[in-house]
Parts: sequence; C-alpha cells; structure tokens
Amino acid sequence: MAIRTPQRGRGRIPAPVAPSTGTERVPVDIRSRRPFFLTGSQLTAAGRRIASIAALVVLDLAGIVLGLYAALVLRELYYNTPVLWGVIWRVETDWLPFLTLITVLVFAQAGLYAERERRPGFGRVLSSLVLVALITLAFGLGTGHKFSTYGLIPAAVLFSSAAIAALRGSYEAITEDVLHALGARRHALLAGAGDNLVDLHRTLGASRNGIDYEFVGAIAPSEGGLDLPVLGDLQDLPAVLAETRVDELIVTDSDFSERELLEIVSHAHRRGVNVRIAPNATELLRQRPQFIPGQGLPLFELRPPAFVGLDWFVKRGFDLLVSAAVLLAGLPAWLAIAAAVKLTSKGPVFYRDERIGLGERPFGMLKFRTMYADAPEQQAELEAANEADGPLFKIREDPRVTGVGMFLRRFSLDEIPQLWNVLRGQMSLVGPRPLPLRDYALLEGWHRKRYLVLPGITGLWQISGRSNLDFDDLVRLDFYYLENWSIWLDISILLKTIPAVLRARGAY
Repeated sequence: MAIRTPQRGRGRIPAPVAPSTGTERVPVDIRSRRPFFLTGSQLTAAGRRIASIAALVVLDLAGIVLGLYAALVLRELYYNTPVLWGVIWRVETDWLPFLTLITVLVFAQAGLYAERERRPGFGRVLSSLVLVALITLAFGLGTGHKFSTYGLIPAAVLFSSAAIAALRGSYEAITEDVLHALGARRHALLAGAGDNLVDLHRTLGASRNGIDYEFVGAIAPSEGGLDLPVLGDLQDLPAVLAETRVDELIVTDSDFSERELLEIVSHAHRRGVNVRIAPNATELLRQRPQFIPGQGLPLFELRPPAFVGLDWFVKRGFDLLVSAAVLLAGLPAWLAIAAAVKLTSKGPVFYRDERIGLGERPFGMLKFRTMYADAPEQQAELEAANEADGPLFKIREDPRVTGVGMFLRRFSLDEIPQLWNVLRGQMSLVGPRPLPLRDYALLEGWHRKRYLVLPGITGLWQISGRSNLDFDDLVRLDFYYLENWSIWLDISILLKTIPAVLRARGAY
C-alpha cells in the first residue's frame, strides 16, 4: 500500500462504526451459527497443530522408552549380572501404559505441547520428568510394588531427559529448516514513537524462535530514524489494518496511554490480529498477559476473547440444551404471561427491540412487551429524567411501563423470549448485555471490545448490582468476562442470576 504522509502529534483513534455489508472481514465469534474453526484457514491451522502435538508426543514417549531401557541396562551392568535383553524389555513394557499416560498429562500441563514460540526448553522437560518419577514412585509404593533399587528412578530421569532433549532438538531444527524452505513468515506491524520504536525494531530482529518476521511498516507520529515505512499515526490504524496484511501488532506500551492501548487492542482484535506488547508494564498488561519467550526482547501477548474448537461445541451445545429445556418446561407459564400482556394493554405480545450484537451488527432482540404501545415516542421527553450513568437510559418510576410490565421487569420475566434469540444463534445465555441503538451511539471506542462475542441474556452485570453500577464499571465487568471465560464461569453466572432476579436488586 502507499505510504501515508505522517501527521504531527498523536490523535485519538476514531471510534469504529457499524460494519458495512461490503467485503471487509468481519470478526466471527465461535458462538455464532457457523463456527469459524470450520473455515479452510482454521482447518489448516488446526491440522498443523495436531500434527505438531502428535509428533512431540511420539518423540517424548520414544525418549521415555530409551531412557528407561538405558537405566535398566545400567542397573544390570552395575550389579555384574548378565544383560537379558528380552527380560529387561518385558519389565519396561509392564510400566509403559502408566508412564505413557502420566508423561503426556504432566508434559501438557507444563506447556510442553504449546505453540512453537511458547514451548519452554530443557529445564521444563527435566522438572516435568522429576514430577513423573515422583508420581510413579508414589503409585508403586501405594500398590505394594517392590523396587529392587531406588537408583533406577533418578537414572531413568537423567537418561530420559537427555533422550527427549536430543529428539526435541532435532525436531525443532528440522521443522525450522522446513519453515524456511517453505517461505513461512509472519507479517508484523510496529506501533510506537521515537527512540523506543527504533530500539524495538532493532532488538526484535528478523527472526524469533525459528519464525521469520517481515515488518510491513510502523504506526508512528514521524519516521524519527526508523528504518521502516511509516504507514500513518494512530488515527490511521483502522485503515492500515484493513488494507495491509498484518499477523501481529507489536506495541511499545510506554508511548501510549491506557485508553489508547485499549483502543489499539480493540481495533487489532476486530481484524483478527494478534497484539504483543513490549515492556514497560502497564495496568493493561496486568489484566491477563501471556509471556512470549524470544530472542532479545520479551513480549507479552494480549489474547483476543475468542473461543475455538471444543470450547465452541461446549458453549453452543450448552446454550441450545438449556434454552430449549427452559422454553419447553415453562411453556404454560409463558402462555399465561402472553395472555396477561395482551389482555391488559393494547399492542403486540412481543416487543422486538433493535440491539447491537456480534461484530456491531444490529439484530432484533425479543422481549415480552412491558410498556404501552406509544412508549418510543415518549422517550425524548423523558431524557432529562434519566437516572443511569453514561450511555444507559434508566428511570425507576418509568411512566411508560404497564402494571403487568412492572411485575415482569421486577423478576426479569420479560427477557424469556430471548431464549429464541439464543436458539437462532443471535445471542448466548451468558455474555455482555446488548445495548439499544440509542445507548450504542454514545459509546466510546474502548467500550467496543464487548462486541467481539455474542451478547448474552445474563452476565456479570446482572449478578453484580445490575442497574446500580455506573456504565464504566459495567464495561469492566464485560472485559473480565471476556478474558476469563469458561463454561464453569457461565454456569456460575446462571446460578447466581436466579437469586439476583428473586431479590430484584437493581431491576427497573
């Protein structure tokens, strides 16, 4: 792409707008109807990861076999007994099923099957084998096994460590040569200012952990001695990410405020770009950084809040199962509510509220109608009475709410039709609460990270004070959820939602 003329000074990144219907790449959350891991690029990446893990497991188990066999031979030689190769092999194979399982589990827990650049080295292999040995010893003593000599265990650990280190080293060297031969490389964009950016480029070098890097340019207020094309300043970042192939965005955190870093991360993650931050540390880094070992300069990665593979099946399956069960089990109650709404005020039973969902795209969120039919026309007159902080609009004694609607709102029963949105793949049971168009228009740029995942019927808002919290606190709760998601967190939020709803705390 053409190099933009650098502008003087740093400007705020413009807030993102709702995506157009053009050909631009739109972020896809795994909880949408089509899981993105079924796309060609994701299948290819998954295939490479599976092949890499399988190769490492085979090499590790081969190292265990060689190490244990060598230790058994050494024991026979030490006691000057004839080496009965077949007997030694039979003794070893008696332990192999147990050792295989324990070794793979311990190595996986230690991160030894992580991606290439995150895999630790020999020290972690040795400490993991020591743990495997201790578990094996405890298991043997617990089952009454008689060890002929306890020197066999440390000898097996040392021999196995050497064998695994040699095998893994060979694997790394061979795969590195293959990557170089295939021309595999990552396209990186740097962001910073002045000497910090120049030092970052010089320190990173052209290769990290056997992976070649191609630096496509920099985001900076000026060139300032940088031996890279400057593609623009912070205001140009969204356009640069849209027009340039970027796999990683590497940022010098000392050149940006916390708010600017949040906006940078949000824009990059919306484009599927990994973000890595070079120390100094900031409050942002203390949220949930992941250290990336490498040559010369340590980097911290801020992982995007996306869930892939098994996480998608678990989350989506849980949503479908629970939503269908609640709709069917409570069908008589839902019919009674529908009748009450219809008979007590004019208008439809359901209210289709336009909300902003995944990728900042609008969708129709369903609710039981709780207001009079002319409620939207009255809102402009009530803006001055708004009691909520920030973009939200809330009034405790809203005159537009019907008698039945007041009861439904108090116990959140008006939200039940959103289970249909869940079944359609527009929402999840748990997630950031979707905002109306009026509230969405008032958001700041750093708030929009919450639109990287499907919105939810309930979430941390509902169990942490609901309408009694100010808006920035609510957004921080969303960020905590995005960074710490697990199916157990979802279950915990759902269980805590029930007493929160019954207490009707903050509900109006």
